[in-house]
Amino acid sequence: MKYPVEKIRNICLLGHKGSGKTSLAEALLFYAKCADRLGKVSEGTTVCDFDPEEIKRKISISSTVAPVEWNGYKINLIDTPGYFDFEGEAVQAMAAADFGIITVSSKSGIHAGTEIAYKKCEKNGLPKMFFMTKTDEDNADFYKIFSDLKATFGKKICTIDLPIYKDGKTVGFVDLRDKKGKKFENGKEISVPIPDDMQDKVEEFIETFKEALAETSEEMMEKYFSGEEFTPEEIQNGLLAGMRDGSICPVISGSAFELIGIEPLLRFIINYVPHSAADPAKPSSMFVFKTVADPFVGKMSYFKILSGSIKQGDILHNAKTDANEKMGHIFTIRGKKQTETDELSAGDIGVITKLQNTNTGDLLSAGNPDVTPPALVYPKPCLSMAILPKAKGDEEKISQGLQRLAEEDRTFTYENNPETHEQVISGLGDTHIDILVNKLKTKFGVDVDLKAPKVAYREAIRKKVTQRGKHKKQSGGHGQYGDVLIEFEPYDGEELLFEEKIFGGSVPKNFHPAVEKGLRECAKKGIQAGYPVVGLKATLIDGSYHDVDSSEMSFKMAASIAFKEGLKLANPTILEPIGTLKVEIPDSLMGDVIGDINKRRGQIMGMNPAEDHGIQEVTAEVPMSEMATYATDLRSMTRGRGSFVLEFARYQDAPANVAQQVIAESQKNKEEE
Repeated sequence: MKYPVEKIRNICLLGHKGSGKTSLAEALLFYAKCADRLGKVSEGTTVCDFDPEEIKRKISISSTVAPVEWNGYKINLIDTPGYFDFEGEAVQAMAAADFGIITVSSKSGIHAGTEIAYKKCEKNGLPKMFFMTKTDEDNADFYKIFSDLKATFGKKICTIDLPIYKDGKTVGFVDLRDKKGKKFENGKEISVPIPDDMQDKVEEFIETFKEALAETSEEMMEKYFSGEEFTPEEIQNGLLAGMRDGSICPVISGSAFELIGIEPLLRFIINYVPHSAADPAKPSSMFVFKTVADPFVGKMSYFKILSGSIKQGDILHNAKTDANEKMGHIFTIRGKKQTETDELSAGDIGVITKLQNTNTGDLLSAGNPDVTPPALVYPKPCLSMAILPKAKGDEEKISQGLQRLAEEDRTFTYENNPETHEQVISGLGDTHIDILVNKLKTKFGVDVDLKAPKVAYREAIRKKVTQRGKHKKQSGGHGQYGDVLIEFEPYDGEELLFEEKIFGGSVPKNFHPAVEKGLRECAKKGIQAGYPVVGLKATLIDGSYHDVDSSEMSFKMAASIAFKEGLKLANPTILEPIGTLKVEIPDSLMGDVIGDINKRRGQIMGMNPAEDHGIQEVTAEVPMSEMATYATDLRSMTRGRGSFVLEFARYQDAPANVAQQVIAESQKNKEEE
């Protein structure tokens, strides 16, 4: 069925892991009769968590579209993972959504994921509300969690209902808009009197609700101060205006399993949530916000129509790849169930298969629709692991598998490190990388092991020395003879710097390139641990040659001898990579984080308040070798409230004990080989 733009709502479900996002989606689907049963995460029976990894782990790992069709409206729910490792999925979902519902448990309350979801909505200008879940469970405390929300996010937080408790369980609610009590029986809502012991609390919260509405316009403010009641239309317009400009963030409470608050939430979405700004009158355009590499169906592109409508057979142009794409089979999708359709209208969300030259983030259009697609800003990978194939010869299959997975997941990177000869994958956390490895196995049939990647150390010298290198060999016929005197010294640079200062013809000019080549080949593997030598200047100052026995190979060997012997005498040192670390953390965790940086041999360079209130940015320089597990350690230390960026800065001398360890490790590896 084709829905007009004013009848479409695009909503992403956000929040901390375990706060009830997927269960809420399930309740909305079931209540609207879009699902024939109320699925449960614990049983692996939900519409939104259908991937084998999600069912096994009982967590969401990807965003899932699940339309709810109710009372002539289409509500495209996009359920997102709450786990930090899958933040990229929330980024994509928010780009397609026009409104955010942040779930918060009425038992466990506000967590890092709650705060992150709220901040992301604020940053993206996405109107939002809270749905307080699990109000039917023991130890649920609506008033405490509501108070915490107000303390954390400010006076813009206002509830539009209050739960009615009986024997510690939620049995209904008081609607502050019409001041009426309502109760649920078999999921249906019936009117009930407001309990006497709630009258004062109801009046208190109604006053708070009115104050929030009054802030939305001068007319409303005047009416509030004159003591007049707001009309239902004024309440609706005030809530819409307040949510649009961010001055109001409503709270509704309920229970997914008991279907408490589900119909009020559906009515709220229809009546108060703004519809898409998509323009049906403009030329057709669509934004691809997500890609799935399905081993059976092929490439699946999830899109939102920004203008016009999309029909099967349409030809749209992708400006980024300068390619035309034909719209083949168009689907609406609910979890994993696909339903083919001929046409979708402005503001709607769908899936199209087998687009050849289109990727996540691309805009396809007909004519000039004059629309700007949302920017997708992904978190940077922060944990790296080396991938080792379990079977020889699987390297190519691994690369192909990772390339396909990268089409759907923009938050990981992979590279073949030419220096360490390792294939390194980088992601947002250990669970993220673990799931990528499992997908390699299940989707592409490749089994791999993981290990910490090798650190790319360097070698250098700290003293100037002069060293002779002589290569002389006689074995019948032509012999081999090369003799060089080379001055080695440190200099401020990376690559080997070669010069010659020979007077006369002690080493003929035609052999100078061979000397340089021999030195450059040696510099690739230093004498201590086999790491590249940097900051080395080598000057050829003298030598000798033989008219018959000298050759390019002889002088190359002589240079190699001078290099190996000379560097031993030049105070050789191991250099370790140093990175610049920027960590953002709440004020209260400063001591723990700084102490941890010090344990990692880091040096604190500065501390400054970040943009967000109550957050500090700590800048430090740290050895990269100490940072392999920092992503998971920081998350544990800060309960997910810390974030960081680590970038390579420079090399510096490693402490003696570290250098000895690096050399010993190198020797051990040689013996094993």
